Amino acid sequence: MAHEPRDGALLALAPAERTALDRAFELARLGPAHGPNPRVGCVLLADDGTELASGFHRGAGTAHAEAAALDNARAHGIDPRGTTAVVTLEPCNHAGRTGPCSEALLAAGVRRVVFALADPNAPASGGAARLRAAGVDVVGPVDEARGRQLVRTWLTAVEQHRPFVTLKTATTLDGRVAAADGSSRWITSPESRAHAHTVRAQVDAIVVGTGTALTDDPSLTARAPDGTLHTHQPLRVVVGHRDLPAGAALHGPGGELVQVRTHDPAEVLATLDAREVRHVLVEGGPTLAAAFVRAGLVDELHAYLAPVLLGAGPSAIGDLAITSIDHAVRWETLETHRLGPDVLLVAAPAKPGTTKTVPPGPAPPAPTPAPPARATPPPEAPRPPAAHAETHES
Repeated sequence: MAHEPRDGALLALAPAERTALDRAFELARLGPAHGPNPRVGCVLLADDGTELASGFHRGAGTAHAEAAALDNARAHGIDPRGTTAVVTLEPCNHAGRTGPCSEALLAAGVRRVVFALADPNAPASGGAARLRAAGVDVVGPVDEARGRQLVRTWLTAVEQHRPFVTLKTATTLDGRVAAADGSSRWITSPESRAHAHTVRAQVDAIVVGTGTALTDDPSLTARAPDGTLHTHQPLRVVVGHRDLPAGAALHGPGGELVQVRTHDPAEVLATLDAREVRHVLVEGGPTLAAAFVRAGLVDELHAYLAPVLLGAGPSAIGDLAITSIDHAVRWETLETHRLGPDVLLVAAPAKPGTTKTVPPGPAPPAPTPAPPARATPPPEAPRPPAAHAETHES
């Protein structure tokens, strides 16, 4: 679907460039949501606006979107000299796992660069200035709102120097995560548990407290319907001072196990930020969830609500030390989704007097990628749907 221009910078682009920017955003979404790098897409245009080649970033250590587009052009016998590169994020200007995109574009003889969002990451920024200094016609940023939405979790990590935090709850209508006898399987539906696993497969780390780890003995893996593990397995992070028994499921197959011996959410996030973790999923228990809420460190809430009443049993969130409704923690609903008999509510912390515009988290159905254009790399095989995930799970 074509994107409706929303500001002067976007309107000033040629129609072919606006179309190419839409295409670049579509391509960017084919890249992995997890990992230290942002999703980026790039389209190369001829002088007449024809799309010549395109590319997207497939994750840390692989070619950046601009380099991927240039490689695709050359692989199809296309000379990129004199082309226009339309990209979702300002080309980087540093050598990390790969070389600077600004230098790759200069070496290829690209004439014009259009980008949606300026790179806020200080070590990598400066690509636009480098290109302009070398005589390239550079236009941008031209669509910051859509650019920020695409890489919102990465932006939080870069700008706030901590991972983006999603808090997950799975409860009855009266907020219970288990019955009075401790039984909890299953409160939510298979559809909700499947969706929760698609979220797990897109984050960098799953965080639980030692109470949950010792009581529930979870595996904290991202699994397919047949029980096999997804290729990407997030870090499994246990917060607290108590040791896990040698036979704990968390020592089994799955992501790396990381124990952070503290009760301070800020220390947990600092530890994970040092490991280039960009997106954290906090799954419980109630004490840890309350600690993150009290610290103001929850960026998004995924609340799976089942049409079930228990009347007694533990709640999803522990004591917040709130004694008056005037001090209630308020949230802004971003989206709701029907998942079988359940409802998923996606929310962000409300700010008095403002309307928060954080885009929603992953929710079905997934968008269908546009058919590849000439010299465009084929999309990676989609991840299979997942199954099983609950606040209390094996």
